[in-house]
Amino acid sequence: MTENTAPGRHDVIIIGAGAAGLYMLHTCRRMGLDAVVLERGDGVGGTWYWNRYPGARCDVESLDYSYSFDEDLQREWRWAEKYATQPEILAYLEHVADRFDLRRDIRLGADVVAADFDEADGAWRVRTADGRETTATWVVAATGVLSAPKRTRFPGQDDFTGTVLNSARWPAGGHDFTGKRVAVIGTGSTGIQITPLVAQDAAKVFVLQRTPSFSVPAHNRTLTDEEFTAAVARYPERRRTARTTLLGVDTRNPDVSTFDVSEEEVQAAYRKTFDYGGPMKLLTTFNDPIVDKRANDVVAAFLADRIRERVGDPGLAERLIPDHPVGARRLCVDTDYYETLTRDNVELVDLRETPLLGFTPTGVRTSAADHDVDVIVLATGFDAITGPLRGIDPHGRGGASLRGKWDAYPASYLGLMVAGFPNLFTVTGPLSPSVNSNMFVAIEQHVEFIAKLLAHAAERGHTVIEATPEAEERWTAHAAEVAAGTVFPLADSWYNGANIAGKAGAVLPYLGGIGGYQARLDEIAADGFRGFEIAGLPAAAPSA
Repeated sequence: MTENTAPGRHDVIIIGAGAAGLYMLHTCRRMGLDAVVLERGDGVGGTWYWNRYPGARCDVESLDYSYSFDEDLQREWRWAEKYATQPEILAYLEHVADRFDLRRDIRLGADVVAADFDEADGAWRVRTADGRETTATWVVAATGVLSAPKRTRFPGQDDFTGTVLNSARWPAGGHDFTGKRVAVIGTGSTGIQITPLVAQDAAKVFVLQRTPSFSVPAHNRTLTDEEFTAAVARYPERRRTARTTLLGVDTRNPDVSTFDVSEEEVQAAYRKTFDYGGPMKLLTTFNDPIVDKRANDVVAAFLADRIRERVGDPGLAERLIPDHPVGARRLCVDTDYYETLTRDNVELVDLRETPLLGFTPTGVRTSAADHDVDVIVLATGFDAITGPLRGIDPHGRGGASLRGKWDAYPASYLGLMVAGFPNLFTVTGPLSPSVNSNMFVAIEQHVEFIAKLLAHAAERGHTVIEATPEAEERWTAHAAEVAAGTVFPLADSWYNGANIAGKAGAVLPYLGGIGGYQARLDEIAADGFRGFEIAGLPAAAPSA
């Protein structure tokens, strides 16, 4: 406990025990701060605790999707595959919690439902669903970016007599699809991962597609001992380079425009990255598809041809080819998704042609037919980035509602703080690189900057930190300007909140890249943490 903390109150409350919450707790410990984590789940892991559906797997290579803060940790955890599965990532995060003895400060089953800033003593009072109140000087919202499932209700859903499964709340014991008739609603990243595995066991699978996604093969495989040893040997360089890149991964692609080389060279380069597998190398094969629609059209045409090759059926392929720019909606990674759609027991139901009308007691109904099924899988996505914290709805100065502010526009300063909400930090919040990057790099950037900011305040004996309205306004405008120069505004997606009715329309991730964002953080810190107002309490802090 710091000397400025009143008895009975913590220095820091961390909301969430996922990758961000665990690192924040470890960092607070190293700083000598008294921190507690409030986690709604019955275990640590965050996104990787909740999303345990069949086929759940990361789309960043496992050798990059991990912490870099501890050299021994990097060397001792042996990743099994190129792309880690959900069970392996969860096991890794559980290992981190045990290795650093973090569990003693994590309160499981603590579902945060409210948070209010007390201006009189500069403290946050955080309430959980069981009515318990916890008080701290600072709150760090490590609530995740894809942790608030979209609340989807279809007409007639309560009448369905079969089983409804939500991909984000999958039963811990799994589900047996053997011999079942199944409808999968949603063809984003989750639906694309689920469908091939369900189709292996089910008697029939109806894939209900509203908007097709671009997806590239993972070409997943077991990591050899030689590969792992070589990667570990160059981890320091690999990690340093990652912090300077667009996506937080050392892709080693040249900084070349699509139009600087011949068409044959373009096709060969895309074929090489496509055959390697995964989205990171493909998106950075050339430096302009995200900022130049003409260049994007080139990679879109390339991927459309790959879909035609993988499907074989021209009519089916055309229904699977998106009409939005590559990357403007999440570029997915799959194992045999397109091939699965050609199986005899799988049928694509294109909801653009035959809209979904609702559920019936025995299945789903479109404008063309009733499809009787035993199980309906909802892979319908998330209220991304702002959704988890909007659900809690913290109240700041003058009782101002964060939900109310973000309903108007998801403003922030650096994705780290929101003006009017002192001492509340948002890890990978809106208008930071966040989900448009390697999340572990983005998390470490934020946690380490927050630690520097807290240390800076402590050196001056101050306990109130807040973003100024002017700094927030400038950053919000800058992030919007960067986004406007990309293809992201050319498609509706969860990147801009279009999947949630009434959500303010804005590109939520900062698109200046991990490297550009890190340069901004360094510059701001060097300038005395420009844009943050750091002050003492208005009066002596009473006991909580």
